[in-house]
Amino acid sequence: MDFTTLAAEIGRLKEEKDAVILAHYYVPAETQALADYVGDSFYLARLARTLPNQTIVLCGVNFMAESAKMLNPTRTVLLPDPTADCPMAHMVRKEDVEAVRAQYDDLAVVCYINSTAEVKTWSDVCVTSANAVKVVRELPQKNILFIPDMHLGHYVSLQVPEKHFILNRGYCPIHHKMVPAEVEALEMAHPDAVVIAHPECTQELLQEADFIGSTKQMIDYVAKSDAKEFIVCTVIGVQREMMLATQGADKRFYFPETTPICVNMAKVTPDKVLACLRDNTGEVPMPTNVQAATIPLERMLELSAK
Repeated sequence: MDFTTLAAEIGRLKEEKDAVILAHYYVPAETQALADYVGDSFYLARLARTLPNQTIVLCGVNFMAESAKMLNPTRTVLLPDPTADCPMAHMVRKEDVEAVRAQYDDLAVVCYINSTAEVKTWSDVCVTSANAVKVVRELPQKNILFIPDMHLGHYVSLQVPEKHFILNRGYCPIHHKMVPAEVEALEMAHPDAVVIAHPECTQELLQEADFIGSTKQMIDYVAKSDAKEFIVCTVIGVQREMMLATQGADKRFYFPETTPICVNMAKVTPDKVLACLRDNTGEVPMPTNVQAATIPLERMLELSAK
């Protein structure tokens, strides 16, 4: 089936089933093209609860679909590929969290939204890369256990030096494997290019960056910048939105030689979007302990809105 026919069939099914398609920036460009809304984790989490549709098709990985389900318990949430997982979402142990809680009285467990529903139940508040600094600053606690991503946690700790951070040794494999040498090679080849990076990158790589921000913040930055060339240190799926945001501005984007592709996001293809809508497959069940897992999500929405 060609893309035009596929898109038309998806449009028909959306109307028939009162469905809306949400896609993360990191899924394939052709999947993003089918979506009603494209955004980062924070945007999708906040948006999902404001939409009237009975069915939400979440084009991303399973922690995103879990969050959408917890915030929309009466609606159907479909994940086009249920095997699309996020390794970092599992990179924390309950016993480690409990050990830190036992050590510190004045402690907040801050959980990156890129985590499983179970991990969220161990936490006091969730954050995204877009709102982590703001939310942590709003917390009354002095001590912060940041899970699961040590790189984002370290970046936030530098922005909020008045607090004491304990970091967990988790990471996004894609951002973790980006190496400064490849960025430096791009800088040599494109001396006028601005280096922009996601805070999930290592601290060594972030030292090369002229701008650090969430995926959405990076897109906004390139749209507003006078620069014409950008070295982009995040998953290559963001390139589509960057090009859309800068149409007519003749801007160019360079990614590290070891192409940063999230293999799990890459699973979410247009054919799978069609199949899940047509066959009602990939329905996301309500996680166990949903109330405990929803509390930190609600707390994030509350604090980030201040």
